[in-house]
Amino acid sequence: MAVDELGIALQTLARRLAPVYGDREAFLVAGMCLEKITGIPKYALKQHALRPLTGSEADALAVYSTQLLDHRPVQYVLEEAWFQDMPFRVKEGALIPRPETEELVEWVVAAEKSQPAGTRLIDIGTGSGCIAISLSKKLPHVEVTGADISEQALGIARENSRQLSAKVEWLPLDFLTTDLAQCPRASLIVSNPPYIPLNEKATMPAQVVRFEPQEALFVPDNDPLVFYRRLADYLLTQAPGARLYVEIHEKLGHDVVALFNDKHLSEVELRQDMQGKDRMVRATR
Repeated sequence: MAVDELGIALQTLARRLAPVYGDREAFLVAGMCLEKITGIPKYALKQHALRPLTGSEADALAVYSTQLLDHRPVQYVLEEAWFQDMPFRVKEGALIPRPETEELVEWVVAAEKSQPAGTRLIDIGTGSGCIAISLSKKLPHVEVTGADISEQALGIARENSRQLSAKVEWLPLDFLTTDLAQCPRASLIVSNPPYIPLNEKATMPAQVVRFEPQEALFVPDNDPLVFYRRLADYLLTQAPGARLYVEIHEKLGHDVVALFNDKHLSEVELRQDMQGKDRMVRATR
């Protein structure tokens, strides 16, 4: 895409992306790309509308445009996603961090900030490490482990922990099949597990279905609570007072609560996100 000025580049890319993203999101995505390419913050792009793009900037914009028009998520295109005010490296193999997951982190931080030094926390299905790293930074007195079945995801998480100077132990773990007695002991368990029934796949955006790791997203239609059942059983192997925080499918909040109650967990609490959707549940051993 040959363009000479930043303002033209922004408008042209947004217009080309509109059929894929819609007008508003297309403009936001275009701004993210030009911020990455030029180093000019998104809010200041219009002030520099007449600034010429360099040849290397125009070449990078052309590459980004091609990938975005192929529905590749902008976070993978830029290899970056912001989470809890920190830049995380993301690429295929690890789920892109979502804003609703930030709310789960904020709940844990607010509720557990008075935990004594040496408290152990494990993040099950850590992906890019965004939950584990954020909690390690915000609860520095807590010993944090991030676990995942995917070695590729753990590689990305390790890279993020190095870049963000976070002290996290990384653990390869097939959570559904490993003997729970062999899993780490922890006072706090946090998880954003797979929870989308496979029958919803056909209605989801191509950016998600084609590029994000399927094993981090989908569960069988006939057992959408498989990970929550396992997490409840895992919590029951911990000491009394241990707590579990999970992100959930917005349609399955009451089902998760019922499951946890059936497992005789206590203080089961369903919480909504900022959009008013059932999104998080907490339970205590």
